[in-house]
Amino acid sequence: MTSTAPRLIAPALTGDQIRQKFLEFYAAKGHRILPSASLIPEDPTVLLTIAGMLPFKPIFLGQQAPTVPRATTSQKCIRTNDIENVGRTARHHTFFEMLGNFSFGDYFKTEAISWAWELLTEVYQLPPDRLVVSVFESDDQAWEIWHKKIGIPPEKICRMGEESNFWTAGPTGPCGPCSEIYYDFHPEHGTKDIDLDDDSRFIELYNLVFMELNQDSNKQRTPLQAKNIDTGMGLERMAQVLQGVPNNYETDLIFPIIQATANLANLNYADSPETTKTSLKVIGDHIRAVVHLISDGVSASNVGRGYVLRRLIRRVVRHGRLVGINKPFTTEVAEVALQMSEAVYPQVRQRQAVILSELEREEENFLKTLDRGEKLLAEIIAKAKSSKKKSKPAMISGLDAFTLYDTYGFPLELTQEIAAEQGLTVDEKGFEKEMESQRQRSQAAHETIDLTVQGSLDQLAEHIHPTKFIGYDQFALTTEIAALLVEGEIVKTAGPGTSVQVILSETPFYAESGGQIGDRGYLAGSDVLVQIEDVQKENGIFVHYGRIERGNLQTGDPVTAQIDLTCRRRVQAHHTATHLLQAALKKLIDDSISQAGSLVAFDRLRFDFNCPRALTPAEVQQVEDQVNTWITESHATQTEILPIAAAKAKGAIAMFGEKYGAEVRVLDVPGVSMELCGGTHVSNTAEIGLFKIIAETGVASGIRRIEAIAGPAVRDYLNQRDQIVRELMERFKVKPEEIIERITGLQTELKTSQKERDALKAELALLKAKDLLTQAQIVNDLNILVAELPDMDPNGLKTTAEWFLQKLPQGVVVLGSASDGKASLVAAMSLEAIKQGYHAGNLIKELAQLCGGGGGGRPNFAQAGGKQPEKLAEALELARMRLGL
Repeated sequence: MTSTAPRLIAPALTGDQIRQKFLEFYAAKGHRILPSASLIPEDPTVLLTIAGMLPFKPIFLGQQAPTVPRATTSQKCIRTNDIENVGRTARHHTFFEMLGNFSFGDYFKTEAISWAWELLTEVYQLPPDRLVVSVFESDDQAWEIWHKKIGIPPEKICRMGEESNFWTAGPTGPCGPCSEIYYDFHPEHGTKDIDLDDDSRFIELYNLVFMELNQDSNKQRTPLQAKNIDTGMGLERMAQVLQGVPNNYETDLIFPIIQATANLANLNYADSPETTKTSLKVIGDHIRAVVHLISDGVSASNVGRGYVLRRLIRRVVRHGRLVGINKPFTTEVAEVALQMSEAVYPQVRQRQAVILSELEREEENFLKTLDRGEKLLAEIIAKAKSSKKKSKPAMISGLDAFTLYDTYGFPLELTQEIAAEQGLTVDEKGFEKEMESQRQRSQAAHETIDLTVQGSLDQLAEHIHPTKFIGYDQFALTTEIAALLVEGEIVKTAGPGTSVQVILSETPFYAESGGQIGDRGYLAGSDVLVQIEDVQKENGIFVHYGRIERGNLQTGDPVTAQIDLTCRRRVQAHHTATHLLQAALKKLIDDSISQAGSLVAFDRLRFDFNCPRALTPAEVQQVEDQVNTWITESHATQTEILPIAAAKAKGAIAMFGEKYGAEVRVLDVPGVSMELCGGTHVSNTAEIGLFKIIAETGVASGIRRIEAIAGPAVRDYLNQRDQIVRELMERFKVKPEEIIERITGLQTELKTSQKERDALKAELALLKAKDLLTQAQIVNDLNILVAELPDMDPNGLKTTAEWFLQKLPQGVVVLGSASDGKASLVAAMSLEAIKQGYHAGNLIKELAQLCGGGGGGRPNFAQAGGKQPEKLAEALELARMRLGL
C-alpha cells in the first residue's frame, strides 16, 4: 500500500538540503564527514554496496583499526532483491542514498538516541507527536532512554522481536539490538495497538544499531569490549516526508527524471493511469542506478555487476516502450540524472562520456532484438492464455522462455516480469532443462552462443594461476591448454565447429583493456587449429575466445599460440597515435584537456575528451598536422615499470577511472607525451606512417569526440574514397572537380520535384476530403465528422482537419490515417463543441493509447500517433461512440 500525501508539517527541504543538514549536524557532534564509497565494494563477498555501513565492515569485524572515532556519510547504495516492487510501492528503489553516523568504540546508546531525536525534531522540525519508536524486545536500556530521557510515552515505544530489531554481521561476529524511528502519517488513529508494519500509516525513517555483542559458532552471545554505533536514514524517505508528497518518486530526488521522461512520451504524469506512472517511476529509479553504476566503473555484461547493469538498462528501455517512447532515449534522461548528481558526486560529470556511451550502446543492442522478441512473446502469451486449463494457472513453457532467451536475448527474469503483468507464470524448471540440453549439444554444434564464463572462472581461479602475459616482446610461443570452456561451462574436450573459451598457462595475446581491443590470431597443435577472435581478462585470467576450425582440443594439449601480427601492428599504430592526439590537444587547444574515454581498434581510434566547446575546422587541421609532425620526427618510444608515486612524480598522465597497482607501466614519447598505459605501442612514431582525423563531434555536454585513423587504415580510407570518386565520375560523366556542382544541380531538381509532388498530393487529399463532407452528422446541433483517410502523413491530416472545420460550422472533426506502419490521429473542435464539454486533447489521448501510442493537445486541437495502425478502425469507432454517433 502507499500512503496519501501528508500535509507539510515541517519546513520543506530539498534532497540536497536534507543531506547537507544531516552531515553538518553530525560534524558539529565531532564526526568526520567521509565521502561515499564506490558502488563496487572492496569486500569481495558482496556484489554491490548495499548499505551505509558496508565500507566500515572491516572495522566492525575487528579486522581493521578505525582512522577516526566517529564518522558520518551519505552513502550510495544499490539493492535489486525487490526490483519487481520498484515503481509499484511508495518506497522500493534499486538506487538510494543512506545517511549514517557511526561510532567506533566511542559513544553509545544514550548519545545515538539523543542526537537522532534532536536531529529529527530540532533540525528537520518534525512534530514529536508524529514520531513512534521501536526497540528490541529485551533492550530495557534503550526503552528507558526513550521514555525517561527523551520523554516518549510508553504506548509509542513498541518492543519488537529479533526478526525486526536485531542486527547480525553473519553467522558469527558483532551483532546487537536495533531501535527504529517511524513517522506517523495518521496520528489521528490513536496509539492503541500500533502496528508499525502498516506502511499506509507508518514509514521507517531512521535505524539505530547498537553493536554491543559478539556471536560465536554456537550462537552464544557475549558483550563486546568496544561497542559500536551504526545508523541509517533513507534520504529518499525523509524527502518524501519533508516535501509532503505521496511517495519517494515524487520528491525532487527523482521526479525531474520522471518529468523529463513523461515529456519525451508526450504525457502528463498527473493525468496518467497507474500503469503508466509505474513505468515512469521505474525509469526514474533505474536511470539513477545505471548512471552511478557506470560512473563507478561497472560495464554491462552477462555476469555479476555487469548483469545487474544490463538488466536495469533493458528494463528502462522496455518501460520506455510501454509509455510510448519508440526511439532511443536513455541518454536524454540520463543527462537529467547527471545534472541532478554532479554537485554532490562530481565524478558522474567527469565520467559523462563513458556513461552516455555505455547507455547508447546497450540500448541500441537491445532495441535490435526487442521488437521481434516482443512480438513473439505476445504470440506466446496469447497461446498460453488460450490453452489455459481450469484447474491450473496459465503458464509459458520452458521451451518458449528458452527460445526468447536463446534467440532474442530476453533474460528469464524479463520474460517472467512481462508474463506476471498478464497473470501468467513461467515454467522455470522447463527453462533450465532446455538450457541443459543446449549445453549437451554444444560440443557438436556449429554455432554456439557465449552466455557467461564468470561462474566457471571463479571455480578455476582456485586451481590455476593468473595468466602470464609475454606479448609485449614475444608474439608466439608454445604453451599448453590450462582450461577449456564451452558456453561458459568447463569441459575436457571440444570438437570441430565449436566456439570455445581457452585459458593458456601463458600467452602472447593482449586482452582487451584500457580501451584497446584484444588480439586476434590462432592456436595450433599437431592436428588442431583454433581461430582466436577476441581475448578478455577476468581477475588476471586471460580468456581466449575462438572457434575450432579442425581437430579436437582438450585440456593439457600443447599448442603454439600465435598472434595476428598485421592486426597487432594496426592497433599499435592507433594506440600510440591516441597518445600523440591527447598531447596535441593539450598543446594547441587547452592544457586542462583530459581523456574521458577511448577505443583503440584495428581499423580506427576514438578519443573522448573534456572540452566546453567544439573545435573549429582550422583547429582540427592544426591538431592533425601536429600529430603528423611528431610522426615524421621519428620519436623513439620508451617503456618502464615504476612505482605509481614515482610515475606521477615524473609527470605521467593517469586515465581517470582506471585502477592501478603499486607498480605501473609508463609509455614515454620523449618531449611529447608520458602516460600510464598497459597497452601495446610502436617502438618509433615513424612506424605509425600517417594520421587522419575523420570526425570531431560532441557526445555530451562538455565532452567532445575525435574519430581518427592511422597507419595502414589511412591507406584503406584513401582507397575507398578514391573508388567513390571514380564511380561518381563515371556515373555523372564529369571530372573530379565538377562532381560537387553536378550534385548541387541534382539537389535543386529534386527539391523542385518534391514540391510539385507535395502539391499534387495536397490537391488529391482535398478532393478526397470534399467527398467526405456529406458524411458529417448532426448531434446536439454540432456537425460531427469521424473518418479515415488512407496513407496521409500527419501534416496532411492536420491541414485537412482544419479545412473540414472551416466547412463545418459548429463542428467536431476526428480523422485518422495509417501510413508507414504507424497510425496518425487528429481532432479539431469548434468553440461551440468546447462549450458543450468536448476536449480535443483528452479525446485524442484516449484514441492514441488504443493504437499503442500517446499524445494530446489543446481543447480545440490535438494530434497523436501510435505504433499499431491495425487498431485505427477500433479507435475511430471509439471516437464515434464518445461523440454520440
